[in-house]
Amino acid sequence: MIETPFTLDLLRGGAEIVPTDRGVRLHRLPLPYREREADAQFAMVERQPSGIHLRFRTAATTLALRLHATRVSYRGLDRPRGQVDVRVDDVLVQRCPLEAGDALELDLATGGATPRPGEDDVVTVGALRPAEKTVEIWLPHNEQIDLVSLHSDAPVTAIPDPRPVWVHYGSSISHGSNAAAPTEIWPVVAARAAGVQLHNLGFGGSAMVDPFVARVIRDRDADAISVKLGINVVNADLMRARAFVSAVHGFLDTIREGHPDTPLLVVSPILSGIHEKTPGPGAFDPEALRTGDVRFVATGSSADVARGALTLEVVRDLLAGVVAARSGDPALHYLDGLQLYGVDDAASHPLPDGLHPDTATHRLIGERFAAAAFGTRGALRV
Repeated sequence: MIETPFTLDLLRGGAEIVPTDRGVRLHRLPLPYREREADAQFAMVERQPSGIHLRFRTAATTLALRLHATRVSYRGLDRPRGQVDVRVDDVLVQRCPLEAGDALELDLATGGATPRPGEDDVVTVGALRPAEKTVEIWLPHNEQIDLVSLHSDAPVTAIPDPRPVWVHYGSSISHGSNAAAPTEIWPVVAARAAGVQLHNLGFGGSAMVDPFVARVIRDRDADAISVKLGINVVNADLMRARAFVSAVHGFLDTIREGHPDTPLLVVSPILSGIHEKTPGPGAFDPEALRTGDVRFVATGSSADVARGALTLEVVRDLLAGVVAARSGDPALHYLDGLQLYGVDDAASHPLPDGLHPDTATHRLIGERFAAAAFGTRGALRV
């Protein structure tokens, strides 16, 4: 078997790979930002390779990818593991759930954390046709991954991706929370439908309109850019209206320093009943936790809205106002998140935990985004 080293040209959708004792660790943000400005939550989700995949040509009939996962688990709660999707010539041929790896088990009752070490996972793909083909191995979107080794019975050659680059920034929904597999998260669904390559900057719990993320987008090659803002700012109760508007203007100003004419789409939050009229902070629902379920509740007071507290309804109005105030930028556009998932959808596709869509709803959102943003009259049509 031939061992192929991991290099950035073999990986799509990432920023850097860093050698470790095991192999290489994947990162979606470059230095110095991920070490200087990202807090512990951000640092954890930044290492989860949402949207990152290996892409190569090979005539191999057998492939073996060894990897080591690290995840956060919660005592008493059964959460689905990450999965690896293997696509050959754009057809899904295998989906492999992770079974091993390290875990950091959190006790929500006491705040304690217990490390539980584990072994490597090996994803083996066999019975492939002995002819040249394009293989994509999509890595789990919801667990940190160290790549250990890639073996094959024929040479593997990295290939460029000629499709336009779409850079997307967002929250845990854009990261892929509650989707079953890495190619089922809505940005990947949208990218495949639109025929573009995705660089996903969706960070669970961490889309806080951080200036350093705007600088990352500013400095990255992009043919189309979207920023989906608001839900994390609301459920963290991070800002009042005055600060939020200024932060969004600054965020867009920074992106425009590097991309003065690139199509740029501001997307407001999808429907989330708990925060439509009630500010954050958001919290785990203690009643649901007692039964082993995960649900979220809003703990703020609607009376605070008059004093500048943010709800999703307020955020949508503010974001529409920001884009309207920048009418001199013909490549800047606004998309109401309710067009992606709104009131009528809540009955047919309820959010299982009150905040994040399930796999079917990720697919719905992705298809709608592709049509709205990349369709014939879409703002990101490239």
